[in-house]
Amino acid sequence: MAKSTLTKITTTVLAPAMAVGALVGLASAPASAAVWNSCDQWGSTSLNGYTLYNNIWGSGAGSQCIWANSGTNWGVWANHPNTGGIKSYPDSKKVINKSIDSLGSLTSNYNVSVPSSGAYNTSYDIWDTAHRYEIMLWVNKTGPVGPLGTSQGSVSLGGHSWTVYKGTNGSNQVFSFIRTSNSSSGTVDILPILKWIKNTKGWFGNETIGDLQFGFEITSSSGGLNFTANNLTVSSS
Repeated sequence: MAKSTLTKITTTVLAPAMAVGALVGLASAPASAAVWNSCDQWGSTSLNGYTLYNNIWGSGAGSQCIWANSGTNWGVWANHPNTGGIKSYPDSKKVINKSIDSLGSLTSNYNVSVPSSGAYNTSYDIWDTAHRYEIMLWVNKTGPVGPLGTSQGSVSLGGHSWTVYKGTNGSNQVFSFIRTSNSSSGTVDILPILKWIKNTKGWFGNETIGDLQFGFEITSSSGGLNFTANNLTVSSS
């Protein structure tokens, strides 16, 4: 299980993962039959070098099912109640396992379809191998959600403009980059962001980047909503 959802909204104190009730059958399969789907709380599979997680980790969660046509094309149907607190972070993960200084490049392309209602963010969640630091890049958000910590001002990095927040969840330092306007597709040059944290701000050293995740951090999706990663790729050298 990826500990990828420990940082987030300002409206509630985070709770540890709790068991959820029985989940309904897959409610939002794509038009053509998916190669994999799961409604299990911790359902996961590996496809094309990516690991997919259903990852229903929060207290008071409802039903959620994940499907995938490939490691880069997948989605979820989620029906979580209109209450505070993060319910889930369905995501895809790419393992990097390189130090920041040894990386020549680290980029990602994203293209998503997300609902106009509910409360959620679409985000990258990047971890060092020791899980001392978490770097979040929010490319869009809807509803009453917000990052942990305090604002550190704005910066343009990696092809986007962000408002930066710095905080701690009690277990690790969290650096959140919130895109100043919502985006459903684009390219993020991630390495300059990591180097800015390391070299310009001095918030960490030459950390080894482990898991790079991308997904939908869902607080509420009452009635059932669809979240789709039409295409999500990560490349590094």
